[in-house]
Amino acid sequence: MAKRIAFPKTRLEFQQWFPDEKACLDYLRQSRWSDGFVCPKCGSTRDPYSIEAYQRIECSGCGHQTSVTAGTVMHRTKMPLQAWFEGAYLVTTLTPGLSAVQFQRQLGINTYETAFQMLHKLRAAMVRPERDRIHGLVEVDETLIGGKKPGKRGRGAAGKVLVVGAIEVLGKNEKRERAGRLRLHVVPDASARSLVGFIADKVEPGSIITTDDWQGYTGLEDKGYRHEVVGPKELEHIHHTFGNLKTWLKGTHHGVSSKHLQAYLNEFVFRHNRRRTPMAAFQTILGLATHAEGPTYKQIYSAGNKGGWVHPSP
Repeated sequence: MAKRIAFPKTRLEFQQWFPDEKACLDYLRQSRWSDGFVCPKCGSTRDPYSIEAYQRIECSGCGHQTSVTAGTVMHRTKMPLQAWFEGAYLVTTLTPGLSAVQFQRQLGINTYETAFQMLHKLRAAMVRPERDRIHGLVEVDETLIGGKKPGKRGRGAAGKVLVVGAIEVLGKNEKRERAGRLRLHVVPDASARSLVGFIADKVEPGSIITTDDWQGYTGLEDKGYRHEVVGPKELEHIHHTFGNLKTWLKGTHHGVSSKHLQAYLNEFVFRHNRRRTPMAAFQTILGLATHAEGPTYKQIYSAGNKGGWVHPSP
């Protein structure tokens, strides 16, 4: 496993570390090849040549060129690397995060659309496809995201988006319980297919799943889980998390598009799971960015099949 390199701990230190594009390239190169560059074509480990103008590294053995930004959210970008670095730093170190408008203002970006796209690419880098499933004692419940609208109420309320969440409960037999890792996902309905399917994807078999008495959780035992039905007051960790989520969506983003809601959920999960090590998130997001390119412009604006504007309910 590659060692994690250092990261700046203050805004002033960040500016001192990354005064120009070369400094960003050097840091990105060190992040991606912390154990030394290995040519993907010939396997040479000899010191390569750096071609800064084209953000490439040339193998001194065979001459093959490798893009430093290939496979990252910054690949083929027209924005300076400094803007991406500062954006990543702000997104991962400011506790409440930033809206696209704030992001645009902080980085001096000309258009809202560019700021919006950059933010979504950074959010995409927060999700590690192969991340571990959570385990142990896990609270699971659903919540509706959306403002008050006429129509039926409850799990099938019209004009709202249903989100299911699962959170680890740590220290159950100790003096103080605390919340562990979190998973959140938009689901089409509250059926067993959706809810049990979510749990099977996000939680390790053998875990203890606590839920309310909703019939959509029927069948968990058949999937290898121990299922305990409890009262609403005993799901305090996931309910508290849902409250924080709605406050964050309403306070920082002032409502989000329903088709982009999953991206915001991913960011919220990223922040929650790294809430005790906020500074490490800066290097983490750059490390994650080396494993998956961010969504394209077309993918961002075609996400989901539901339109409309979602205003979080209280």
